[in-house]
This record gives sequence, structure tokens and C-alpha cells, in this order.
Amino acid sequence: MQGFRTERLGQAIQEKIGSLILEGKIKDSRVNPYLSVNKVDVSKDLSYADVYVSDIRGKINEKEIEGLKSAAGFIQSQLGLVMHIRKIPKLRFHADTSIGESFELIKKIESLVENKQE
Repeated sequence: MQGFRTERLGQAIQEKIGSLILEGKIKDSRVNPYLSVNKVDVSKDLSYADVYVSDIRGKINEKEIEGLKSAAGFIQSQLGLVMHIRKIPKLRFHADTSIGESFELIKKIESLVENKQE
């Protein structure tokens, strides 16, 4: 039962942070609207939430993560307005490079297919 609760809480946090980024409510210039929240892992005691973020244009840089880290207090306050839980988890942001790696893998596969056809 506890795992289901943390999973639902992670999904709710993911949706809210995604909408804050998309709507441009985070005023830090390092945070651009091309950021995507891929996954949120909430700890069992609900004290921490690891937020994995990627850039849909490709590679995410450290400045974007730093911008989110500096806006973490604002994001937590916004989460507190819509979530009805006693304590909002502390947010820890991480770069998720899986999308960029997927694009590189697709390019490699396509080049191998082209070379084989020649």
C-alpha cells in the first residue's frame, strides 16, 4: 500500500512541476520551456523526491538543473497549494540523459542500416 501512495504522489509532483515549467511560472532564466520531467521517485518516508529532468531538444546542461535547484523553494510552495499532505517532500533535481542517448542510438542504427543497404 505504501508503494502505491508514493507512486501516486510522484505522478502528482511530476504533473505539477511539468505544468509550472510549461506555463513559464518559474522565473529563473536558466529554466526553459523545453525541459521535461521524466520521472519522480519519492522516498518511502515522503521526505525526499528525486526529480529527473531532460531537455526535449537533446542534451541538458548543468545550468538548467541549477536553475531548478534555485527555484525548488518556489516549486515546493506551489506543490503545497495543490497537494493536501502534511509535509511536501524536499525536491532534488537530476539530469536525465536517456532521451539524448536514445536519439544517438537511433542515429547509429540508421547509419548502420544505410551502410548495409549500400
